[in-house]
Amino acid sequence: MGLMQYFKDTQAEMRHVAWPTQTQTIVYTALVVLVSVIVSLYVGFFDFLLTRGLETLVEQRPVTPAPALEISTTTNPTSTMPALDFDIGVEGAGGTVVPIDVQATPDAPVTE
Repeated sequence: MGLMQYFKDTQAEMRHVAWPTQTQTIVYTALVVLVSVIVSLYVGFFDFLLTRGLETLVEQRPVTPAPALEISTTTNPTSTMPALDFDIGVEGAGGTVVPIDVQATPDAPVTE
């Protein structure tokens, strides 16, 4: 099937279409515009009501200051941190893995 045959078939099919009259087109267009305006007014009205209601609630809410946070710069000697014991492997020459034993306890000094 060539391109010209496609256009001929399309033209023949378009003759079978039941096109609306000019009056129907005008009526349907006016109906779509009217329904769109009504729906936008409906949604806008409820948006306005909910926005005003929320603003009223926020304005009437008593303002209380947030509690001050206490930040301690001292360490807690009675820490209950559990001891961690895990192995880390380092890849050595020839693809062999050399294990490194790492242990952390609550009493171990922290180094950076």
